[in-house]
Amino acid sequence: MSAPTPTTLTGQLVIGEQLIPGRIDFTDTITSITPQPDAPDTLIVPGFVDAHVHGGHGADTMDGPDGVRQLARFHARHGTTTLLPTTITNPWERVLHALNAVRDVMRSGMDDGPDIPGAHLEGPFISPGRLGAQPPNTVLPTSERVAQVLEGGVVRAVTIAPELPGALEAALAMGAAGIRIGVGHTRADAATVTAFLSALHAHGIRTCSTHLYNAMGGIEGRDPGVPGALLADPHAFHEVILDLLHVHPTSFLLARAAAPGRVTLVTDAMRAAGLGDGDSELGGQRVVVRGGEARLEGGSLAGSLLTMDAALRHAVQSGVPLPEASRMASAVPAASLNLNDRGTLSAGQRADVVVLSPALEVQAVYVAGVPVPGVGA
Repeated sequence: MSAPTPTTLTGQLVIGEQLIPGRIDFTDTITSITPQPDAPDTLIVPGFVDAHVHGGHGADTMDGPDGVRQLARFHARHGTTTLLPTTITNPWERVLHALNAVRDVMRSGMDDGPDIPGAHLEGPFISPGRLGAQPPNTVLPTSERVAQVLEGGVVRAVTIAPELPGALEAALAMGAAGIRIGVGHTRADAATVTAFLSALHAHGIRTCSTHLYNAMGGIEGRDPGVPGALLADPHAFHEVILDLLHVHPTSFLLARAAAPGRVTLVTDAMRAAGLGDGDSELGGQRVVVRGGEARLEGGSLAGSLLTMDAALRHAVQSGVPLPEASRMASAVPAASLNLNDRGTLSAGQRADVVVLSPALEVQAVYVAGVPVPGVGA
């Protein structure tokens, strides 16, 4: 990343639970925030943190370093300043290859994209009976595979089905290394999920639902299922794909009510995001995009076409005040990943800043104080 120059912006700053007219000064970090009553109606929010994104603008995490860079640039133009490139269930060697590609990009950095503090390993430690749009290449989280994950040093979040043999031992080992443990793509019962989460929390390990409600069954009065166990937990964070296709606004508001301060917006975007209608691909499977929906040939949803700015707009349209919706897109996911240097507009934090119009359209993006080119293009 090139060296930033001192920058000053004025507008309505999202700070805590308030919109405060003011001025923000920054280089690579925020140096000061000053009230300014006559500031314009432009909105200034913390940069978005997307912990679950497979692809965008024709590229996918599984494509290698160039693919990671291409998808990252696309999402940066939509306000994402921190991003975890996310794998999909593939043969294990291909998954390791993708993780190595993410590590290459992390080491070289990007002058025109978001910060990449690690990868999200979504497959292949998932249930073969709850694949969703994942291909059928699941494997068990053996001690050897977990050791390979830890040796690579790139995984920041992992998804695992708690009912798999060795799942708890694997989750404890990865969690002890600072990896956030996500529960998803699972056919576990509520008791298994509750016991799994409790064991992890007893060791101070951060947990999360992987795209809450999706690929985990439903909630019934006599059978709370995976979503019920997750929402009843007092510590777990919750990913929500708020494209209004994967999750109904009322279900989103239920998660918000059950887990205040722990709902995180994610895109789960696939390579077709930003390209419009046509044919695409996900994990070697043909995907058809029509009318803003990406589906496998069998008709099931195949990831999303979402961007984080659109997710923010959907949250506000669902009745969530902008400051709270902003936290769901920035501060909460940062906290879930133990990234304490970003997610809020406050002195000393990274200067990851997004400028929005009053209609919540992205006008400018800064990653550690450096403007992202092509915003609005």
